[in-house]
Amino acid sequence: MTDHELDVRPLLLNGGEPFGAIMAAVNQLQAGQRLKLLVTFKPEPLFNVMAAKGYTHEATPLENGDWMVIFTPGDGGSPAVVSKADAPETWPDPAHYLDCSELDPPEPMVRILAMLETMSEGEVLFALLGREPLFLFPELQARGHAWAGDFDEAGEAYRLMIRAGAKS
Repeated sequence: MTDHELDVRPLLLNGGEPFGAIMAAVNQLQAGQRLKLLVTFKPEPLFNVMAAKGYTHEATPLENGDWMVIFTPGDGGSPAVVSKADAPETWPDPAHYLDCSELDPPEPMVRILAMLETMSEGEVLFALLGREPLFLFPELQARGHAWAGDFDEAGEAYRLMIRAGAKS
């Protein structure tokens, strides 16, 4: 199976944000297929996002100062699903609702984390987002919260339930 190659250098050089294109490419990968990413810098924040999705990486500097990064599914198969929930079907109904579907990053993450600070342990927050909040998941884990999420049937909105953990 050949690698899926994505060159986001033109997008970056024109001042664009490549994250959406990268995640779209990841979602189109076949089981076991690697993503070969060409970028103008070493994308270190992306390494954590991809690790949370079950990928390892190998970053290689190119002669012109650009970088080639190959992301490989960690198990050689499909990437892992990003969630950390123990039987969300047993959780209480959400006590708080946030519609962040029209907000640009990082505003949804800021609002969700601020709301969680006001909640008691075990309370549930339901949030509606315009995209999968990949940068939020490590923050939730670090703060001891549980979550479960998926896209709606149309694939246009991401639904996220978060059960507040104990305050540290």
